[in-house]
Amino acid sequence: MTRTRKPEPSSSDDEKPTAATTGMRLIVPLQGVVQGRGGLLLGSLIPCALFYFLQLYLKRHRPSRPDPDPPSSCPSSNLAELHRSSSRSSLSGRGSIGRVRVSSRVEPVAKPNESPYYIGLDRVREDPYHSVDNPNGIIQLGLSENRLCFDLIEKWVLENWTDSILGTDGGDLSIACIAAYQPADGFTELKVAVANFMSQVRRRSVPFDPSQIVLMAGATPVVEILSFCLADHGNAFLVPTPYYPGFDRDVKWRTGVELIPVHCRSTDNFTLNITVLEQAYSQARKRGVKVQGILISNPSNPIGNLISRETLCGLLDFAQEKNIHIISDEIFAGSMHGSEEFVSMAEIVEREDFEKNRVHIIYGLSKDLSIPGFRIGVIYSYNETVLAAAKRLTRFSPISAPTQHLVISMLLDTRFIQEYLDINKKRIQHMYDLFVDGLQRLGIKCAKSSAGLYC
Repeated sequence: MTRTRKPEPSSSDDEKPTAATTGMRLIVPLQGVVQGRGGLLLGSLIPCALFYFLQLYLKRHRPSRPDPDPPSSCPSSNLAELHRSSSRSSLSGRGSIGRVRVSSRVEPVAKPNESPYYIGLDRVREDPYHSVDNPNGIIQLGLSENRLCFDLIEKWVLENWTDSILGTDGGDLSIACIAAYQPADGFTELKVAVANFMSQVRRRSVPFDPSQIVLMAGATPVVEILSFCLADHGNAFLVPTPYYPGFDRDVKWRTGVELIPVHCRSTDNFTLNITVLEQAYSQARKRGVKVQGILISNPSNPIGNLISRETLCGLLDFAQEKNIHIISDEIFAGSMHGSEEFVSMAEIVEREDFEKNRVHIIYGLSKDLSIPGFRIGVIYSYNETVLAAAKRLTRFSPISAPTQHLVISMLLDTRFIQEYLDINKKRIQHMYDLFVDGLQRLGIKCAKSSAGLYC
């Protein structure tokens, strides 16, 4: 129960209350509240709090003193001289409550990569081999980059750079064609040129429809976007081993799709077996993992062997039976150097009675045309929903307009392209023979290769 003290009778009814009386009317009732609840601790804290607020009130209403040296009108040179506000001062003494957090998705991406592939790449960057400056350095053998025909690319670019990007006098190109916004999924002219090139490197065995092409900045976003379109977080793709280490990054990092290895034996030159594929699929289902597709490389990366026509048909039968997708990475289709026949997945579905809309092809110009820095990646899909979604997702990874104009001119130069393909095949074959011979002299065996930059 709250008690209040009655005021002392005044000598005159007209006398106004003094400051002391007013103060008692403020503090004494508070003491009564505290004492009435038996709160000895609160009775000590409340006066302290009132004293603190009184000091804060006086500090904020203290008249400011004129600054004898007014600051310059230039804000950038006197930022350090600005007075800190009282609220800023009161906050600075509170201290941090802990390290600011980032999303859980970024933690596995930011941590050091434990893959031997990326560890090797880091070692090369730290200690690169040089025949004169660093003869004991590390030789790069892990990056599939075709430098054998850089001289051909350099010569063409030097001769055609300006005309390709800005056009010749009286041409249709202008600064607006390269500086303004352009379609994110690629110029129609480039799609037509790429479709023709894809058919050319496959010996015209199958035509490619430009309307089924989506272009983006390299094969890495191609793999990621297809993963995003075909599988949900926690779903999986079956992938024959050994496989390109970059798939672990491209497929998993942002989409959350898993990879299930399908182990192939070295005694069979790592040839894919449908029986082993069936076993991997069944084991995944027993673990409660939903398999949404098969991811293959043809020609193989990193073996360089080819998938036979019979095996491709078996894969399509398997995918149709399980109602899953097939992603065929054919980025080395034009880098053949052996006598074996390369068969594209597109050729099979065009000629045989298979459901097309579950087939998706990965391609790019980094390997077959030796321009990895240009970042030209290709999705070729028979699925209209995938194409529609991929076109919108390319907003995150479009190819620059100047690059597209340059590559259009290069691909339309049919004489140069044919010369390049012929010379490139001969140089890859020559380098393969030299390297395999050197390994054999050292007593090192290697897998049989017919394509790519592998042995």
